[in-house]
Amino acid sequence: MPSSTQVNSVADKHGPNQALVHTMAKVVMVLAVALSLYQLYTAGITALTALVQRSVHLGAILSLTYLLQPPFDGARKDRFSIWLLLDWLLVLASCYCVYYICANLDEIFARQGDWLDMDLYVSIAGTILVLEACRRVIGGVMAGICFAALVYAYTTGDIIMAVLACLVVARLCNKPKSWLTLLVIAATAAYWLYAHYYEPYLLDMFLHKPYSIERISTTLWLTTEGVFGLPLGVAATFVFVFVLFGAFLEVTGGGNFFIDLAYALTGRFSGGPAKTAVLASGFMGSVSGSAVGNVVATGSFTIPMMKRVGYRPHVAGAIEAAASTGGQLMPPIMGAGAFLMAEFTNTSYLTIIKVALVPAIMYYLTVLLFVHFEAKKEGIVGQPKEKLPKAWKVVKGGLHFIIPVGILVYVLMANYSPMMAGFVAVMSTLAASILANLVRWSVSKGMVPAISDQRLSAGELAKAEGKMVLTGLERGAKNAIMVSVACAAAGIIVGTVTLTGMGLKFSSLVLDLSFGIEALAILLIGAASLVLGMGLPVTASYIVLATLAGPALLDLGVPLLVTHMIVFWYSQDANVTPPVSLASFAGAGVAGANPMQTAFTSWKLAKGLYIIPIVMAYRPLLGMGKDYELMHWEVILAWITTLLGLVAFAAALDRYMFRKATVLETIMLVFAAALLFWPDIMLPGGAVIPAWLVDSVGLVLLALVVAMQKFISPAAGGPQVQTAGN
Repeated sequence: MPSSTQVNSVADKHGPNQALVHTMAKVVMVLAVALSLYQLYTAGITALTALVQRSVHLGAILSLTYLLQPPFDGARKDRFSIWLLLDWLLVLASCYCVYYICANLDEIFARQGDWLDMDLYVSIAGTILVLEACRRVIGGVMAGICFAALVYAYTTGDIIMAVLACLVVARLCNKPKSWLTLLVIAATAAYWLYAHYYEPYLLDMFLHKPYSIERISTTLWLTTEGVFGLPLGVAATFVFVFVLFGAFLEVTGGGNFFIDLAYALTGRFSGGPAKTAVLASGFMGSVSGSAVGNVVATGSFTIPMMKRVGYRPHVAGAIEAAASTGGQLMPPIMGAGAFLMAEFTNTSYLTIIKVALVPAIMYYLTVLLFVHFEAKKEGIVGQPKEKLPKAWKVVKGGLHFIIPVGILVYVLMANYSPMMAGFVAVMSTLAASILANLVRWSVSKGMVPAISDQRLSAGELAKAEGKMVLTGLERGAKNAIMVSVACAAAGIIVGTVTLTGMGLKFSSLVLDLSFGIEALAILLIGAASLVLGMGLPVTASYIVLATLAGPALLDLGVPLLVTHMIVFWYSQDANVTPPVSLASFAGAGVAGANPMQTAFTSWKLAKGLYIIPIVMAYRPLLGMGKDYELMHWEVILAWITTLLGLVAFAAALDRYMFRKATVLETIMLVFAAALLFWPDIMLPGGAVIPAWLVDSVGLVLLALVVAMQKFISPAAGGPQVQTAGN
């Protein structure tokens, strides 16, 4: 059965209608390929006006959603039914709603606020279509939050907020009696009771003037303040071409190349396969845009490799989950975050990836430290050198994967737009792959290992290359569905927040609850991100948090770009934080491990995800001044001390460095980490202990622990005897 149909494979006595299956597959392929070609055309040849660009993109995405995603479990798309008919009607409705915008663009701009009845009907229908697509692709939680935002805009926003919060969380857990549901419902009720009796302003602050259905729907559908706002604009331009770039890397074999390269570089070290997983996930995650997808793609190779050398299944799955999550933080693509952040902060894309690089490397070094300590504790050694692939041979065989990445970096450095950079990256990937296959074919006299193990004629080679191009175009469009639907749905939230002024109210609440303390405000944002991340994809979580909570950090004096970087980092935490931990559960599935045990282990491995953003607020990790200058002594000192602090923290949490740490050594490591992270210390009377002095004390503590670990035996108090495992 063709993979592009994504139909339910459960057979029954009637069986699937094969003619229908093939027809649906062809329709999906044609639509997906057409969307990818349209995006390439607008990225590299001719740009369109914002509303037209976004509406055509959304129309195609909604159509693909209704063609591929069933309305509920059990509804089949391989047989004629009322549900199939409904899906086709939704496809036609989606096309008409976006056609209406394109056909009446000038009139819509001219009659802003003086809407026709047809404007209202199309706007209501379009908003409902986005909500339904959101429910199918992302789930009921995101759709429920969007619906709650609409109800909030329509009503005065009083007790309805508490009721909707409870319903959303109950749906989120899918277990009405689960402990998390009860906990959040109790916390919500306690908040309202406390506010009602002691602090009425905590309720009054959410009140607003109710808006009509006409005002809400037309704002969301016929302007760039709602569905067609900035999030969808980013998805319909920058993000799509880079998702397409990742899809072509995937279909041309780039995933295997990056895994082989990482294995060649790290396989000989202690815990080599796990370090391979970390590096390979970093390579692929930086362009894939999905932590869960990256776990499944690279984990299918790396997790069995880790298990074979001695890693316990839940540890192998957790390592892959933590490493894949970091891929969303690693330039050049960072999921969709880099592009959204550039637009939100009015900062160049090149600046975003420049300042994001070092913190992302720090995150990966933290994961590598945990991996190394685990390998030492378990006595897991590296692979013999003769069993490893030669790095230079791997690079030589995969040069056509390296060249497009190099071209991408060069085009970005040359200050071309991200859209043009993505366009050039896609074209260069295609050209390099086709050229490599042509060379192999000519040298091997018809053998094309990258495509087939059979001897091919020139015509068959051309057909195989054409199939590869079509597969990449189709897969790119399919891979973009989730992020585009998420951005369109997030536009509903952003639009209603702007309309009601909810952003300022939420920001005020965060300021009140944090008592004006930056670290506490950041932790509150992290907690909010965890709850949102249970039901929202990373992109949507970032957009919502940046809209609601970002202004609170700005009011506390945190710079704009630093604020967005902190929010973006915390929007990743639901991938590796129990009880949801989506990437961890994916890793557990591949590893055959207990999901919750894997989730808690990945939570431990990804601790850099929680610490580094707090340090960003107090230390110049992202650079100095308006231009975020990196080559400044304060920035370099912050990098060094933060990295050493992460080493101390990882060793303290694992209670291992060169051997198992004693209680005293663990306490010393905790204090060393805290001091190395700490900024200037303010003393009573206005005196200040400078950061460099605080760092020096932390460094001394860390050095003492290293000396104790290396030379003092905890059992006998004498010299430490080094074993082969150390």
